[in-house]
Amino acid sequence: MHAKGVIRTLLAGTAAIVSIGTASAQAGTAPGPAGTTAGTTISNTALASYTVNGVQQNATSNAATFVVDLKANLTVAPLGGNTPVTIGEADAVLKFTVTNNTNGTQDFLLSAIQSYALGLFTGDNFDVDNLRIVVDNGDNQYTAADTATYISELAPDQSKTVYIVGNIPANQAAALASVTLVAQIAEGGDNTKAGAALVSSALVPNRDGAVDVVFADNDSGFGDTALNGSGRATLAYEITTRNVDLTIVKSSTVLSDPINLVASPKAIPGAIVRYCLVVRNGTAGTPARNVNLTDLIPANTTYEANSITVGGIGLGNECVLDGLPLSDTGSTVLLGTGITGSFDATAKQVKVTIPTLGSLLPVVASFRVKIN
Repeated sequence: MHAKGVIRTLLAGTAAIVSIGTASAQAGTAPGPAGTTAGTTISNTALASYTVNGVQQNATSNAATFVVDLKANLTVAPLGGNTPVTIGEADAVLKFTVTNNTNGTQDFLLSAIQSYALGLFTGDNFDVDNLRIVVDNGDNQYTAADTATYISELAPDQSKTVYIVGNIPANQAAALASVTLVAQIAEGGDNTKAGAALVSSALVPNRDGAVDVVFADNDSGFGDTALNGSGRATLAYEITTRNVDLTIVKSSTVLSDPINLVASPKAIPGAIVRYCLVVRNGTAGTPARNVNLTDLIPANTTYEANSITVGGIGLGNECVLDGLPLSDTGSTVLLGTGITGSFDATAKQVKVTIPTLGSLLPVVASFRVKIN
């Protein structure tokens, strides 16, 4: 019952609450396998839409904002298999790859473990000397230009090649040397120095406005544990060949004599004779090192001073053209090869030293004598 003269107006209204989410991120491209870049801000708001007496109304919520945390992960893998080496070889190389599976640009700290003393691998019976770790400079081959000792500013989903380099000792019992590369994820952001190793935020409550660190790596090998921001892989230096098929063939050619000169010369007193030495390594893939050729000057002949040459052209087992001359004192080094020659007047002996003899081409050496 209403009092007379009093009119009550009922306001009729309807409301619909619609949740509308919007997200904004700093990154403008779709993320790669590593996911959305750490530090990206994600913001979300809700919208309520309603009507009152047929009038459309809207209300917007506050923004709920957080930043994407760092999911730290990596892959360390051998590149190829074990490296065949020879006893006494210098600067032998093992190859690995390190891939940044983290959703951020990171540095990677590198170290190596030699396994012989640990007794972890069957057949491992020696350690290499002068062990070093360097990062490839982009040419995909180990050279003296590779000097970086850590990986700097590696972008997400990108990889770097890492070389472990060492010298094989002159130990005839040596067979296998296992070496493990260890990579630790480190802070990025400064290309002038290595960042500090990452520290997990596992014990810290989640912070919407800060980038927390979450380790996501698995157990990648012996001595490693999952979720520690580190990975490792193992390769070995392997001595597979202990000898090579090295042959040396010697021949002589009369070059001139005092009567016929160079026209059909004969081996008469006063004639000049060239001795030709052709040395070959018939074992593919295994160089012979520190090859020393020695040849005594035969009786009834006299050595022709400074007649040693190396790098001539051999046809079969004969020299058809002399190579580059080498000093009798051993002071001349054949450019690019390290080959030297010398003559010992007391011992009446010619010596040619070849630091490395591969299997692709023979080395041709020659010297001359005069028949007494």
